[in-house]
Amino acid sequence: MKLKINHLLILILVVFVFFGFKKFTKKEKWIPLFNGKDLNDWVIKIKGHALGDNYKNTFRVVNGTLQVNYDNYNEFNDSFGHIFYKTPFSNYKIRMDYRFTGKQAKGGQAWAERNSGVMLHCQDPATMGLNQSFPVSIEMQLLGGLNNGDRPTGNVCTPGTHIYLKGEKEITHCINSSSPTYNGDQWVHVEIEVRNDSIVKHFINGEEVLRYTKLEIGGEVDHDMDKWKEKEGSPLKSGYISLQSESHPIEFKNIELLEL
Repeated sequence: MKLKINHLLILILVVFVFFGFKKFTKKEKWIPLFNGKDLNDWVIKIKGHALGDNYKNTFRVVNGTLQVNYDNYNEFNDSFGHIFYKTPFSNYKIRMDYRFTGKQAKGGQAWAERNSGVMLHCQDPATMGLNQSFPVSIEMQLLGGLNNGDRPTGNVCTPGTHIYLKGEKEITHCINSSSPTYNGDQWVHVEIEVRNDSIVKHFINGEEVLRYTKLEIGGEVDHDMDKWKEKEGSPLKSGYISLQSESHPIEFKNIELLEL
């Protein structure tokens, strides 16, 4: 009889734990930032052009992807561009898939071949100068292999900002991750976890490849230098998310965000 009672108690405990866990475990609610149909929720800023001017149809929707394309360009002419999601965020995860396609636009910088990025905690695009190349932000740099040695992706670059790596302040503009090199036009899955100004983690195809802390304003900018100089050392706690146009065609899909 005692054995049967013990078995019954164990069964009750298992049922309680299982259903209690299901009840109190909050399901993650990822929201799509890109609907695969249009760019209505996004704001475009291309160097040398007014806010909202999609110069030469650089950013477009093609077969459900957000595409960066230069087929209407005669020359790139340093027309660095960014497409910003309409809402700023502070604590979140963002994930998407990307792939490089085709050939670099004529006149693109050598370093920009198979080079793009996801910009985090960006300044408001409405505050960018007409000829400003990059928003003040933290960049998860996306690189494709050149079939010639190692070229990791998921790196970090810091336009107008600084980070701390392993407890030490870094003023190096770009720092490589530990990711493999991805040659060709294969899709690569990226995820970024952003916790205010405290910590950022980069993931490539499910593997953590980089983490850094203490995001702050600092370093060189090419617009409103005096304004940003006054803010140097200030924590960078929130901002807009943007995707880059740096002269090499690229496609993005499955762009989703989870607020934390």
